[in-house]
Amino acid sequence: MKFLIIGLGNIGPEYELTRHNIGFLTLDRLADQKGATFEMSRLAYHAEVKHKGRTIHLIKPTTYMNLSGKAMRHWMNELNIPKENCLVIVDDIAIPFGKLRMRAKGSSAGHNGLKNIEDLTGGQNYPRLKFGIGDDFPKGRQVDYVLSKFTPQEFDELPFIMDKAIDMIYGFCTIGISRTMTEYND
Repeated sequence: MKFLIIGLGNIGPEYELTRHNIGFLTLDRLADQKGATFEMSRLAYHAEVKHKGRTIHLIKPTTYMNLSGKAMRHWMNELNIPKENCLVIVDDIAIPFGKLRMRAKGSSAGHNGLKNIEDLTGGQNYPRLKFGIGDDFPKGRQVDYVLSKFTPQEFDELPFIMDKAIDMIYGFCTIGISRTMTEYND
C-alpha cells in the first residue's frame, strides 16, 4: 500500500524555522528518523520510507505555500495514489500551539496552501493533519506571525510535538484515519 504525505512550507533559508514551515520540519524529522534523504524532483523534494509494509512517499513542495496543490496533484498522479491515501501536514493558527488535529476533510479556513489544494485536486475531501501554532499576534499581523520563527520555549517543545505528529502519520498509514483521530486528536 502506498501513501503520500505532503508537508506544507516555503523553500528558502528565510523560511526555514518559521511556524508556516511546520509541515517541512515534521517531514524532515520523520525522514531523519528513518535514515531517508530528500532529493530534488519535479515540483518537490521527495523521499520514500517504509513502515510496517507500507510505502510512504514524503514531499515538500518547491512551489511555495500558495501553489502547494500543483505539487500534490502532480505526485498523486505520478505515483498513482488516491486522494484518501494523501495526508497534508499544515500549520493552523486557530489551534493552540502544540495541539494536533487530524481531519478527513474540511475547509481551507483561509489558508492559501489548502485553498490551492482544494482548487487543483477537486474539493475539500482530503485528509489533513493540523499543527497548532497558536494565534499570539496583534490584529492585522497574521502574515508576520506565521512567517516568524518559533520562540525558544516553543522550539524546545517542538521535537516532542513533531514525534506525536509522526506517530499520527504512521497511524494514518496503518490503522486508518478514524482510529488515528480517536487515539491522538487533542
